[in-house]
Amino acid sequence: MLIRAFRVTDRLGNAALRVGAWLAMALVAQTASLLRALLAAVTTVLQALVAVMVGIGGIAGRIARRGRPPLEAAYEAGAVRTGRRELMAQRAAEAELKPAVVKDPLLAQNRALSAFTVLLLLVLLAVLIVQGTDEEEIPASGGGWPQAADTPLPTALFPTPEPTPTPLPDPLRAGGSVAFTLRENGQDDIWVINVGESGPLRLTNSPADDRDPAWSPDGTRLAFASHRDGNWELYIMRVDTGATTRLTYTPGFEGAPTWSPDGAFLAYEGYNDETQDLDIYIISSDPERAAREGAFRATFTPGPDIEPDWGPGGRHIAFTSWRAGSRDIFILSLDADGGDARAINLTNTPDVDENHPAWSHDGSSIAYTARVDGVEGVYVKPAQQPEAVPILVGRGRMPTWAPNDGSVLYTLDYQQRSQLITGTVGSFGAATDALTLPYRAVDPHWNAAALPASLVASGGVPPDPTVQALYTENERLQATGRYGLAPLNNVQAPQAYLSDRVNDSFEALRIKVLEKVGYDFLGTLEDAFWPQGRPPDPGEPRQNWHYTGRAFAIDRTLVYNPAPAPIEVVREDQEISTYWRVFVRVVAEAQNGALGEPLRDLPWDFAARSSGDVTDYEQGGRLKTQPPPGYYVDLTQLAEDFGWERIPAQRTWQYNFGAIQFWTFVKTGGLSWEAAMLELYTPEELQGFLSAATQIPPPPPLPTETPTPVVRRTPTPIPPDQQ
Repeated sequence: MLIRAFRVTDRLGNAALRVGAWLAMALVAQTASLLRALLAAVTTVLQALVAVMVGIGGIAGRIARRGRPPLEAAYEAGAVRTGRRELMAQRAAEAELKPAVVKDPLLAQNRALSAFTVLLLLVLLAVLIVQGTDEEEIPASGGGWPQAADTPLPTALFPTPEPTPTPLPDPLRAGGSVAFTLRENGQDDIWVINVGESGPLRLTNSPADDRDPAWSPDGTRLAFASHRDGNWELYIMRVDTGATTRLTYTPGFEGAPTWSPDGAFLAYEGYNDETQDLDIYIISSDPERAAREGAFRATFTPGPDIEPDWGPGGRHIAFTSWRAGSRDIFILSLDADGGDARAINLTNTPDVDENHPAWSHDGSSIAYTARVDGVEGVYVKPAQQPEAVPILVGRGRMPTWAPNDGSVLYTLDYQQRSQLITGTVGSFGAATDALTLPYRAVDPHWNAAALPASLVASGGVPPDPTVQALYTENERLQATGRYGLAPLNNVQAPQAYLSDRVNDSFEALRIKVLEKVGYDFLGTLEDAFWPQGRPPDPGEPRQNWHYTGRAFAIDRTLVYNPAPAPIEVVREDQEISTYWRVFVRVVAEAQNGALGEPLRDLPWDFAARSSGDVTDYEQGGRLKTQPPPGYYVDLTQLAEDFGWERIPAQRTWQYNFGAIQFWTFVKTGGLSWEAAMLELYTPEELQGFLSAATQIPPPPPLPTETPTPVVRRTPTPIPPDQQ
């Protein structure tokens, strides 16, 4: 879309210049015509004056002759007659000497120039008409912005490049291969692809999550993080054989590895019970030496230090940190005195969150992700100039440089899918779709080496045959043409029912959360189905999805529990909307790293609304100063795996607690609210509900189910800031 907008803008600019030239030439022509007309008028006036003077002179002569004596007049008349021949001879001689009067050459040139100008204007007009009617259709391109929902996305790795007024370098000419993490069926695995091909290859198929791939400098090995042995550890795989070696053996968490330029060491983010914090560590890439020497801790400043990337010179590491009160990009020198306390803040933007730094191969620049006004974008900044203005490459996140530094590859999420996109620094909007993927992708890493021929020939690692679909919805359409309500087994809620079209996915999600958290967190709900007599709380929408049987709500008051709270909520602004990401704390027995992972973001402090600070009240709270210690599970991610989506906060959420809505999850199934209601009610019943003229009972449970006894709804808990 941006390429099309650029071309349209360029053509409009050219048209404007041509129209301006035409107007200028027309003005010159009109000016010349006015001058010629003025000269002609002046000449006519002068000729009239001369004629008048000549006439006056003739009259005066006649009057003078009439006053002469008759003898003198007769003599003069005779003299005239006798000298007529001589006078005619004299006039003939004068005519021979008088130069011939010719047409002014400038006048002819002006007329020729005017004719040429008119011809040129006609040619320009024809060009404009041709350009306006010869507009070709541009294929859909992910040049940094999402496509419309009904626009098919390209599936080839390299679509045909679009012609542009200014030739742009091919951002994919560097070749090599790309590794990335793909989340499919609720599980993370590592995939790879050769640049220039359209089919990615699976590299891992462990039943546990594998993620954070990082190529070794020579492209023969891949470091990654995995939960395959009970907690998050680092592993190294030889890509040609698939042989995998475990590198770390700690009870804590390790992730996000990055190689030193010589391939001898790895830097990574690590967490353990002693630090109660995420820090940057360095360890040998040789498993034997790593087991013998262990890891070296590189950062000590309080606050999460995450996402390291080793600089090409070998003596600097870029990383993300919250140490300054906001998420910024820092550069750590391994030679500077004072350690990480002397790390340089490259971005230093209190109002902008940055993450995922990536060094260019020549060491001159760092690409990173930044969320500005709710929009994630990829930016580039000189590594030695913290005061420089960053350059926007395109909309997306998690950048990685091409081997020749000619372009940057990054991910762009679109609904539940992702695109890998390449963009050239300084050419915003001229991005190229590298690959369109059917699921969410993260952590791309571009290497100069091509994939081993043996891996390409094998077609990659097959998927794990033991992995099954996350759930199957057993939908039963009733004789009335509508669906009924299904009871939720052993779930504590005022109305423990959901629509028969979504209850199976909820039950499957509930089991998955039990496995990941260690207890039945979704066994107790604040709300599920709402009968029509149940009015919304203040701040909640009238057309609430609870009425459709397609929504459930967790206990909102858990966020106010004393530390460590059972849930933590992270604020995420997306364009003009505010969303929330909910994290559930795992059981105490799994706080050794067996379940979950530490938080990398600062949670939102809703209790600060009642702190007495005007700013906190107007903002609806504030960020906590530090993330809570321990391990948490991303409930929002798990719910998304099963088709349950979070909803945005209402516009008044800063002042109205009921409008925050972090506790609600819905499964629309692509339906509008009215269409979902019509799956349970007749059009007349729906109209009665909307008009509030009548109250009708909820649909009965399915006859094959045992309904849960109706429980009287308990009063909505009052948050501490409203007590």
